[in-house]
Amino acid sequence: MRTAQWKDYELIDTSDGERLERWGDIILIRPDPQIIWDSGKKNTFWKKAHAQYNRSRTGGGAWKMLQKTPDVWKIHWNELTFRLKPMGFKHTGIFPEQAINWQFAMDKIKQANRPVKVLNLFGYTGAATLACMAAGAEVTHVDASKGMVQWAKENAAASSLSDKPVRWLVDDCVKFVQREQRRGNHYDGIIMDPPSYGRGPNGEVWKLEEQLWELVNTCLPVLSEDPLFFILNSYTTGLSPAVMEYLLTILMQKRFGGQVSADEIGLPVTETGLVLPCGSTAIWQK
Repeated sequence: MRTAQWKDYELIDTSDGERLERWGDIILIRPDPQIIWDSGKKNTFWKKAHAQYNRSRTGGGAWKMLQKTPDVWKIHWNELTFRLKPMGFKHTGIFPEQAINWQFAMDKIKQANRPVKVLNLFGYTGAATLACMAAGAEVTHVDASKGMVQWAKENAAASSLSDKPVRWLVDDCVKFVQREQRRGNHYDGIIMDPPSYGRGPNGEVWKLEEQLWELVNTCLPVLSEDPLFFILNSYTTGLSPAVMEYLLTILMQKRFGGQVSADEIGLPVTETGLVLPCGSTAIWQK
């Protein structure tokens, strides 16, 4: 289990299907279907939360404000600054468990001692993009949501990174990579954090476990001759770390050598000293 280290974020406790979290000075309660245990909610912060996300029986849910809570607030990870806000589907704008992958990418970029170009697909609000920019890489950030790309730009500005080389693109990730193939563009690192499930413009169902092989395979032609890393994230329960490791080993090692590792990533829980699993990551590196 690989775990992320934070000062401004803390997973205080977990119980009865919910997380108790500190985001800077803001305490939130959010649902998590993995939390099947009931440990009593004895921590006093359960009664001091600023807001709680409640799921609806008909799907979705809504935030209930328990204390005065700012519409937007900021937290920091190393030299990066993120703007947070309660979103419609329980999220706040970052996935804190991913910090361990941000650090990995930063270290690889700094150790390369050469110009590095990174492609961040399904880039969301830009945390991985900002980490790579801060380490000195030129980054292409792609996400299909205009709102998420704008949020990423705002995070870059908050982190004093607006002057760094970056392309912010609102686009379909697969179609963008296919066009990059035709244009002959190449990248030294690829970060991919695709959704588990979605629908296309014509209503077609998109399931990650059915599309992942082709998705990764499509990216191979846009890697440089001497790439540094390929980071693949998944929150899909049907994709174990071992499956993701197998996939990257077949696709990456045969062509580029290097090594592949995979594991669950998680967040330490202050109350128990245990670690809450939060998805899986497979990494190929040179």
